[in-house]
Amino acid sequence: MAPPDNEEVLWARDLEHAHRGSPALLGVSLGVRQGEILAVTGPRGAGKSTLLDCLSGQLRPDAGEVWFNGVPVHRLAPASVDRLRRERFGWVGETPRLVPELTAWENAALPLLLSGVGGREARRTVSEWLERLDVADCARLRPGALRQAQRQRVALARALAHKPDVLFADEPTAPLHRADRAQVLRTLTTAGRTHAITVVLASHDPEVATLADRCVALEDGRATAAETVEEDGVPCSLSG
Repeated sequence: MAPPDNEEVLWARDLEHAHRGSPALLGVSLGVRQGEILAVTGPRGAGKSTLLDCLSGQLRPDAGEVWFNGVPVHRLAPASVDRLRRERFGWVGETPRLVPELTAWENAALPLLLSGVGGREARRTVSEWLERLDVADCARLRPGALRQAQRQRVALARALAHKPDVLFADEPTAPLHRADRAQVLRTLTTAGRTHAITVVLASHDPEVATLADRCVALEDGRATAAETVEEDGVPCSLSG
């Protein structure tokens, strides 16, 4: 079945998935517009991580469809999924996945270097993101010499450096203190808006909802509501 002919860059229909027989998603459908910041909220165990894994191609759903710009992600071969994730998607999770042998700037520049960007341009681009995230002074250090919060900021710089079409962020501020969480969230959402990056942000942090354009709440593997948020962070509408 073909995706809908509308402005949604990322679209999913009737997603179902179970982990070892335990249902994680039960018929979730949603669409995300180009440049939109969508918050996926709900308690731990609600299915947020599984949903992002399916949307980003890291996990093939047991049933349902995932489309990105007319491409059926749910039917792609593994090599095609890898290329899509490398070239068009960005990812940052609760635990930063940094290469221990590389410095902070090399880790952040990895997607750019793998796509053929020259070393000088990659260094300039990455340096800007590390500066925005207050870890520029860590550029020459390896992950083992960094604090957890610093490693997470480097992982976020890596996810943003190549200006992905869609950035998936799964509990990206979980390892950070309150003040750090606020700064990182604002950097992430501002980057999405200024660079027209679509952001799908999963979190149980209530502050996330105030920074997103729209919220989808998950509960026991089902989408319970879609909520549009006004500029001042006040919810203005609900739809089932």
